[in-house]
Amino acid sequence: MAEKNPLELSLPATGDLLVLGVTGGIASGKTTVARMLAELGAPIIDFDLLAREVVVPGQPAYQEIVDYFGDPVIGEDGNLDRKRLSGIVFRDPEKRRILEGMTHPRIFAAFVRRLRRMAIDDPQGIVQAVIPLLFEARLQPLVHKVLVVYVSPDTQIERLMKRDRISREEARRILDAQMPIDQKAALADYIIRNEGTLDETRKEVHALWQQLKETQRLRVQGS
Repeated sequence: MAEKNPLELSLPATGDLLVLGVTGGIASGKTTVARMLAELGAPIIDFDLLAREVVVPGQPAYQEIVDYFGDPVIGEDGNLDRKRLSGIVFRDPEKRRILEGMTHPRIFAAFVRRLRRMAIDDPQGIVQAVIPLLFEARLQPLVHKVLVVYVSPDTQIERLMKRDRISREEARRILDAQMPIDQKAALADYIIRNEGTLDETRKEVHALWQQLKETQRLRVQGS
């Protein structure tokens, strides 16, 4: 992340707060599962939302991006044209690295600020950090446990085609640019399989919540 290796970063002092990293493949249903956990008492810090907040007009990262990439990355509404910008960095790893150097330090700083506020409100609570590219960006040191929301690659493709109205070939290219979901599942502490009905997923989430509360109880007792 940025000029620092993420492995050199660690969670700030947050009392006995338990931070659960929530990740998975694209179109796996991370948001659905995170919302279910939030309903049970685990507030969300969404890295996608943080990434949008740090590049709104007036923020330092916005101006840095415009200065480097030029006015073509500005949309008609004055905000960044994220689709155009993504297209540029997708084809050029060096430009992607430069963009990440502009945005990632701000995202991490925003994450730390929110985490500290949550630790004040509930020092022994459970917080979700929803990080789509947690493994790809090597951000495991920022969380205590990792949950992977899992669906098969075939299901990912079907959902992505329907959601984004794209071809199967384009959906496949998007999947190929990410770490395979089976590899992510192999690295997880917990897995929620999200290919069934909402009721089936909710049942898995409730079972996970009981596990998390017990894990947290033991952590607090041992601290």
